[in-house]
Amino acid sequence: MTDAAAVAILDRFNVSRVSRQRIEAYVELLLAWQRRINLIGPATVPVIWERHILDALQLLPLLPQGTVSIADLGSGAGIPGLVVAMAADLEVHLYESNGKKAAFLREAARQTATRAHVHVTRLEALRMTEVPRVQCVLARALAPLPQLLDYAEPFLRTGAVALFHKGQDVDIELTAATKCWKIDPVRHPSQCDPRGVVLEIREVSRV
Repeated sequence: MTDAAAVAILDRFNVSRVSRQRIEAYVELLLAWQRRINLIGPATVPVIWERHILDALQLLPLLPQGTVSIADLGSGAGIPGLVVAMAADLEVHLYESNGKKAAFLREAARQTATRAHVHVTRLEALRMTEVPRVQCVLARALAPLPQLLDYAEPFLRTGAVALFHKGQDVDIELTAATKCWKIDPVRHPSQCDPRGVVLEIREVSRV
């Protein structure tokens, strides 16, 4: 890899040599599949490291201590869940309802030797099934916060911490969420979007 931006991003988070190789292989595969199916926004392809990989890796220092397994809701191209799992050598449960994207996730996990379980299901169905016990649940560009908490509730009620990427409308979403939920969020400024945050939610209950 010769991309200076990529090297700088991986250095910033002290990503190991093995994990670097996994992430580089993942990016190559994603770009190859992107020619056939829309995994990321076409306009972001030239800045995939700055826009997508960095956005995922910024979660690493926020993971709860002792994390061994995570869940990624609406995983899409595997950002952030698959990237975080590769970087930190974690088990990851990827939830994606689109069959083509799920096929990509399986192939990416296979080629990078990542311990990933791909669940092809609608998130609305999670509350009616038994979910795996994880220490952290992630979501990026998926849904407004009230709906996101509905999706994540099966994981949150067993003790998982939520890390949700949110944009400039975070205050509006938090206000809407407090109508149905009692939450005590911590805001972490986004390293990718000056208007964005990563919401860390440890305590949550229905009103």
